[in-house]
Amino acid sequence: MRLVLQLVARLLVIVALCLGAATVWATIDAYRSVDRATEASAERVSQSLEALYWRELLLRSNRMREQLLPAPDWRTIETMGLIAPGICVQFEPAGAFEKPLCGQSKGIGKAPPRWFATIVQTVLGDHATVQRPISARAATAGTVRAVADPAAAIALAWQHILDNIHVALLMALAIALLASLAIAHTLAPAHSIVSALRRMADGDYRTPLPRVRSMELAMIGRAVGDLGDRLAQAEEERTVLTRRLLEIRSDERRTLARELHDEFGQNLTAILAFANTIEASAGDKYAAGTEISQDARMISQATRRIMACLRDTLNRLRHPPAEELGLEASLVDLVDSWRSRTTQPMIQLDLHGDFADISGTVAVTAYRVAQECLTNALRHSAAREIVLRIERRTGSENALLVRVEDDGGGDAAKVAQSAGFGLTGVSERVAALGGSLSIAPASRGLSVAATIPLAA
Repeated sequence: MRLVLQLVARLLVIVALCLGAATVWATIDAYRSVDRATEASAERVSQSLEALYWRELLLRSNRMREQLLPAPDWRTIETMGLIAPGICVQFEPAGAFEKPLCGQSKGIGKAPPRWFATIVQTVLGDHATVQRPISARAATAGTVRAVADPAAAIALAWQHILDNIHVALLMALAIALLASLAIAHTLAPAHSIVSALRRMADGDYRTPLPRVRSMELAMIGRAVGDLGDRLAQAEEERTVLTRRLLEIRSDERRTLARELHDEFGQNLTAILAFANTIEASAGDKYAAGTEISQDARMISQATRRIMACLRDTLNRLRHPPAEELGLEASLVDLVDSWRSRTTQPMIQLDLHGDFADISGTVAVTAYRVAQECLTNALRHSAAREIVLRIERRTGSENALLVRVEDDGGGDAAKVAQSAGFGLTGVSERVAALGGSLSIAPASRGLSVAATIPLAA
């Protein structure tokens, strides 16, 4: 998962937790606000009845004090206005058939779900009853008792949650959206860093990175840039060393060819001469078909076979024909030599471009690639047709493409993993010139392609 999505997901989880905590707090606050409303209603009604008590006491002094309240006119609309919705107030001591006076609870909110009412009552419990004396100076004046209606209290809490949850939800969504945009903007340079790392993995080590404001990302960018510079330097050094190694290898091959020619060639020629002499002498002195004559003839035949193998080895150790005949002529000669040895598979040579000015290391490398790939295709596949395509690409590419395709099947991944010394040596030659070698599946077989820069 991308880093931006991970951070946004975690942010949404945090927002959801905060929203849940806010909902719980709003529920508790709304439920406890009923207790505050109960206390306020009891306080307001007690103060109103205290004024009524003293008025009745002054106007009706001939009545017994304990009979002054409840006055007949205390249950008025004005008194009901002092009582909060969902709160019931009762005068004590209550008179006969005295009922509590309740505030209007209809329309205070939607009926809450049962699960909400059950959870609130179980967790928060019942509301406390509030009592207030009508007069602190007259204890016989009575008291006011206020209690909350449980159903109305839960309905008020539910309505309070509904009123606030919309605002909280909109704020949470806005915070999540703005924070997500901020996170995405802050981490946008990370995409450039990842792209640079991918280009470095493809061989483009000196990849410039944009400047960023974030200190951490800037440090990562500088570290990636330094790593790319060191990798580019190491690649240049490796290329130089590989070229030097190839030069040394070529010198050793030429030295070995001279030694084989001078030492083994002369010795084999001497052995052949001795064998011919023995065969001729045996034929003169003894009857034809003697064992000595036959042994001498067998030595001559074996010597000639060894000399033929030696000549073939010397041809491979010496400079390839590309240095003497030119790239195009040497490739034509290579294909013709394979065609003369076998009729199956059919080998097709496809040349595109002008190869007259291609010489030196590039020509030798292209020839070696074609030679090795043709050899592998002929020896290790059941191909019926092999196509050797040489293309000179001009313009910005300015490279030589050598591609060998066959229809003999095969697994490109396995071939790439189990490449022998031949393909390894060819890959080293191509890499030394700054090129690349790839093994990929073709339509009915394998395709080995080498790209060799001509500016090398």
